[in-house]
Formats: sequence, structure tokens, C-alpha cells
Amino acid sequence: MLKLSNVQTFYGKIQALRDVSMEISEGEIVTLIGANGAGKTTTLMSISGIVPSRSGEIVFEGQSIQAMSPHKIVDLGICQVPEGRRIFPYLTVSENLDMGAFLRTDKDAIGEDMEYIFELFPILSQRRQQAGGTLSGGEQQMLAISRALMARPRLLLMDEPSLGLAPLIVRQIFEIIRKINAENNTTIFLVEQNANLALKVASRGYVMENGRITLSDSSKNLLSNEEVKKAYLGL
Repeated sequence: MLKLSNVQTFYGKIQALRDVSMEISEGEIVTLIGANGAGKTTTLMSISGIVPSRSGEIVFEGQSIQAMSPHKIVDLGICQVPEGRRIFPYLTVSENLDMGAFLRTDKDAIGEDMEYIFELFPILSQRRQQAGGTLSGGEQQMLAISRALMARPRLLLMDEPSLGLAPLIVRQIFEIIRKINAENNTTIFLVEQNANLALKVASRGYVMENGRITLSDSSKNLLSNEEVKKAYLGL
């Protein structure tokens, strides 16, 4: 579904990604783990077209996308849930969800999807006329995920969904990630510092260090890998 080949991305003269290659197949949950500053977020930004890669190739369903503008990439079916949630704080929950469906024209289906969101996250139904900025951190994360789902993505990019959340809320978020993947066949590419949780929800994983992919394997094998256990699992 998605293939990155020797992708190199820069911020000015500083190189953030170095020959990054990876593949994601339809229906998978794949995770990318690594330390802060490893290049994980830049990988997502390069796929989304927000920070275009300087060389290499990014192909989505056989079509090259690295020269596309971000809104065209969304239109193709790729949507990102950004790190730090980044909801519209002065818009209501319902208005935030409307923004997620901005590029869509199928009004009846938009209403159906919003009702599905409220079934997925009942607390958002209760808060639908409340300003996004007044929600708790966990509720804002739910809203950020929901806003992305309103675009009906086929590939959902998730950047640190557990960041700053209480353990109970984190478990709820990861249960929802599994549900979205299972019920909608939405392919998910998950960037997450909580490597233990990420590898338990994903089928495969990549390890990134200093802008390079240093390891890729099944989640089961990565969870038992001694280097991964020492560096990322605290074991």
C-alpha cells in the first residue's frame, strides 16, 4: 500500500532522514519506534507532504506522492493524527469533526460517520457543543483521532497518541486503535515512544536511530530482541 525507498529529508542543511526504506501493506498496523529526535515524526511529515523529502521515493498504491501537496495526499486517503493533538481549540467538538470532512462531498455519509464517531467515543457525543480547548487531554486525543477518521482515511498516520495521557486513557486509546483497524480495515502506521504498547498492538515494527532504519521484524521478535528490550522496553 505504501512504500518508502531511500527517502532523505532535510530541515535546511540538517539531514533528518537518511535512506529510509519501509513498506506497509493494506490492513496492517505497523509501528515505528525510536528515541526522541530519531526522525519518527519527520517520517510521517514526509509521507504527508508537510516536510517534503529531498530525494528517494514515496509511493502510495502505485502512485508517487512525494511531490504532492498535503491536501492532495489527504484526498488520496492518507490522514495524520499529529503529535500534541493540534485540535482547533475555539471550535466545538462537532465543528472540529466537520473540519475533518472538509474535502468530502458525500453529506449523508458524513452524518453517518459522525454518528459512528460518537459510538466509538461516547464522551465526545456528550461534549459535541463544547469548545475543543476545554476538553481534557484524553478527550482531545479522542477528538484528534476522530477528526482524522472523518476524512475516511485508508491509511491513518498516528504520531505519539499516548503522549501526556494517564495510563487508563492510554489503554482506552490503544483499544480504539485496534477497533478502528479491525472494523474499518483502516491501515495504521503508528509512531510511538511507548514501544511496549506499540509492539503489542502492531503486527510488525521498524526501529529508527539517528534518521536511519536500523531494524525491522515482526512485533513478537522485536519484543524479545535483547537490544530492543534494553533500549526501548526498560528490561
